[in-house]
Amino acid sequence: MLTTKRLSISAISLLALGLAGTAAIAADAPAAMTPDAMTWGDAPPVLPPGAKITVLSGNPMAEGPFVLRLQFPGGYEVPAHFHSGDELITVISGTLGVGHGDKLDRAKGTVLPAGGFVEMPAGHHHFAWAESDAVVQIHGPGPFDITYLDPAEDPLTQ
Repeated sequence: MLTTKRLSISAISLLALGLAGTAAIAADAPAAMTPDAMTWGDAPPVLPPGAKITVLSGNPMAEGPFVLRLQFPGGYEVPAHFHSGDELITVISGTLGVGHGDKLDRAKGTVLPAGGFVEMPAGHHHFAWAESDAVVQIHGPGPFDITYLDPAEDPLTQ
C-alpha cells in the first residue's frame, strides 16, 4: 500500500525547512544571496535523518515554484519514491547517485558529479544516494510531497 506524505504547514515544518530565515521567500523583490547567507537546518522528517536543507526561493509547502538545496553526508540514501510534481535536481558539489525503479539498486543507477543534472517527472519511481558528501539543488512545483514505494522504508513510520 502506498502512502503519500505531504509536508504540513506547521511551526516545526517551517523551522525545519528554514523558511523563517530565508530572505528569498520573504521578499517580493528579486533576491540574491551568497552561500554564507543561506540558513541551513535539519531536513523535514519525510526524508531519512542526516540531511540538511535551505530554501532559496518560493515555498515548497505551497502552490507555485520553489528552489531548495539539500546537503547529504556520504552514504546517505533516499529509498525508492515518487512525487506528484516534477523534480529537477542539479548537483552543486560532491557526487550523487540516482536511479529509476521500485527499489534502491546502486548497480542500476548513474553517479552524477558536481554540475550533473537529472529530471524526475511527476509520478516517476526513482531513488538516490550520496556517494560522497553532496549538495544538490532541487526545484519544481509546490507543494512538495513524497511517496515511498515500500512503507517500511518511509522515515515517518520508523
